Amino acid sequence: MKILLVGSGGREHAIARAFSKSQKVELFSVMATPNPGIIDCASSYLITKEVNCDEISEFCKKHEITHAFIGPETPLEAGICDVLIDGGVKCASPSRAAARIETDKAFCRDLMRTHGISGCPAYQFFADAKDAVHFLKSHAGVEYAIKPVGLTGGKGVRIIGEHVDLTGAEEYIRELGHNIVLEERLFGEEFTLQAFVDGKTLIPMPLVQDHKRAFEGDTGPNTGGMGSYSMSDHGLPFVSEDDYNKALSIMKSVVSALADEGSPYIGVLYGQFMSTATGPMVVEFNARFGDPEAMNVMTLLESDAGDLIEAMTEGTLDRISISFAKQATVCIYLVPAGYPGNPQVDSEIVVPDNHDALLYYANVRRDHQSRRLITGHSRSLAFVGVANTLEEAREAATLAASEVIGAVRFRADIGTTEVLERRIAHMKDIRGDPT
Repeated sequence: MKILLVGSGGREHAIARAFSKSQKVELFSVMATPNPGIIDCASSYLITKEVNCDEISEFCKKHEITHAFIGPETPLEAGICDVLIDGGVKCASPSRAAARIETDKAFCRDLMRTHGISGCPAYQFFADAKDAVHFLKSHAGVEYAIKPVGLTGGKGVRIIGEHVDLTGAEEYIRELGHNIVLEERLFGEEFTLQAFVDGKTLIPMPLVQDHKRAFEGDTGPNTGGMGSYSMSDHGLPFVSEDDYNKALSIMKSVVSALADEGSPYIGVLYGQFMSTATGPMVVEFNARFGDPEAMNVMTLLESDAGDLIEAMTEGTLDRISISFAKQATVCIYLVPAGYPGNPQVDSEIVVPDNHDALLYYANVRRDHQSRRLITGHSRSLAFVGVANTLEEAREAATLAASEVIGAVRFRADIGTTEVLERRIAHMKDIRGDPT
């Protein structure tokens, strides 16, 4: 089978690596920027904007591509799957209508409310910034999460009392201008549950926790994600079994609701949840893998990725067995100095030849003469440590990251025992658990 992978980041390099391990897959790629790792995995590739649907469709026809998998959210919003399916390509990613679960936050909340799906926080939608500001002023003292309705690359949410004060919140709303969702602020610990979906069946993946803040100690502005970790038992110690089961049930209900609405969901569904005192609440859904979370779970995937794509597009996920290695992972992103506000671009970095982690390229290019790597504006590359314990996985990833030469930095606190114990203690406090 010939599979097209769309996307050029670290997430897509991890997916490409999984495809390259399949004996039945020949991989093709469309990228906005040339990712050295994906290039090494692909038989042929096209460099173009990932929303150029017609050009991508012609690329598929030229190479007789049979299946496609879409990494980022922007081409999903552009309806790339609809165009490819019209051209005879089977897509293991959602249609434009189904992808609204991510691309339109108001649609997501309305869907949950209409179908009585649990985990939906109290929210209000405002078409105009003036109305949102008036609402805030009339509810002084109440903390809300401010969310643009559309895509923001994981960087658009501002929480009153955490990111901004009331004055800053009003300024941000005016800056957004229109189409704003205000939601009740949730308190607890976030976790990510991702699942393969074929329209009706969901196959869950190991739980992951991401670190969005730019600096250690969860400080600084939000980013696309500075790193993430998963445990060898595929759970997280601060997520109870009951919360896990409820979160999975919520995702199943969302898939069922989309089918009822005439938009069956096929692809990877990403659920960002908050464990709270009253159970899991939905922070957001994404219509694709998370980045960096994809690097954790796809690194652990033991099943044939080609079989997965076939089952997702044929509606037969319930007939195949999918397994993940029972190991812990720690993913650490290296970013340009000054990231995210003023990243140092076009800077040369040197990666160590020998290390015990997996390397995934993201926003770097390979110099054709020196073969060295040159930084771009976004996250540069990631190391994923894999081991029997979280500490061993963290050590492998951290050691590899520390040996990179150049104007890059990383968070050294991802996956540490201190961070994990703090999460556990926080949830015990929230649940009122004295032990």
